[in-house]
Amino acid sequence: MSILVPVLIVLGTVIFMELAAAWIHEHVMHGRLGWGWHRSHHEPTEGHVERNDLYSVVFAGISMAFFVAGSLWWQPLWWIGIGFCVYGVIYYIFHDGLVHQRWPFRYVPKSGYLRRIYQAHRMHHAVEGREGCVSFGFVIVPPVARLRAELRDKQGGALARKRSEP
Repeated sequence: MSILVPVLIVLGTVIFMELAAAWIHEHVMHGRLGWGWHRSHHEPTEGHVERNDLYSVVFAGISMAFFVAGSLWWQPLWWIGIGFCVYGVIYYIFHDGLVHQRWPFRYVPKSGYLRRIYQAHRMHHAVEGREGCVSFGFVIVPPVARLRAELRDKQGGALARKRSEP
């Protein structure tokens, strides 16, 4: 197998994981099925571990399953496991580290792409609860101006619904 094939498998898996993670974040974690674990991420937490971290354990388990399957049956599955791991590292650096400061030093980007990731996820947490959130991806994020407009629209709609309730 040429080196190009494993590299493409890993890159493809990382891209797939970003798209899948955004969908899972919006529809599972913010849905009825997954909110029980994810709620801890949207509420103040004491300590360094929250119930939401169980999602990382689940995805690590899936990655390990790909490693085993790739070692025993079909080698490209091993490279998919690498892609899962690479995405996990990216997630940790950007989400847990950069945005939520779960590392031993504080860094808030002043400009550029890292600032955009930081702002997008902070806007995701600007809403109380699971409804009306924006920006469910972690690495691929829309422009901040678009997210601000979407957040305003969702908040305006929520206020209108609240006013019309008896």
